[in-house]
Amino acid sequence: MNLSQLKPPEGSRKKRKRVGRGDGSGHGGTACKGAKGQNARSGGKTKPAFEGGQMPMARRLPKRGFKNPFRRVLAILNLDQLKRFPAGSVIDKDLLVACGLIRKKNDGVKILGKGELTGPLTLKVDQVSQGAKAKIEAAGGSVVEVA
Repeated sequence: MNLSQLKPPEGSRKKRKRVGRGDGSGHGGTACKGAKGQNARSGGKTKPAFEGGQMPMARRLPKRGFKNPFRRVLAILNLDQLKRFPAGSVIDKDLLVACGLIRKKNDGVKILGKGELTGPLTLKVDQVSQGAKAKIEAAGGSVVEVA
């Protein structure tokens, strides 16, 4: 068998409908587009949001709100979530992502002061609340703010 002898199976290929090629073809005249009008013309479709000339919904409804393009999304953690780490360990964004406490690094990590620490920890995070910083230093740890 040669590649030149290959053919598709019988009945698997349909012929393309050639419209507008005379009345004898059965698709002449209006070329399957019905009668005259906007949709019979070339490029005669309307945009998806077109509502027949009435004021579109996007223009009828009031514009509300504001999306700040400079907003920073911080991952929030409390001190009681840091109990799982052994005393003296260094905690940074990569470690928090690896152990599953935060899903992704976002724009930074902020530590809040809910809970107590059992041992000293060194934290390398973007922001720390005043209460959390006091508790970390009281437990013998330190905070390095990486901005």
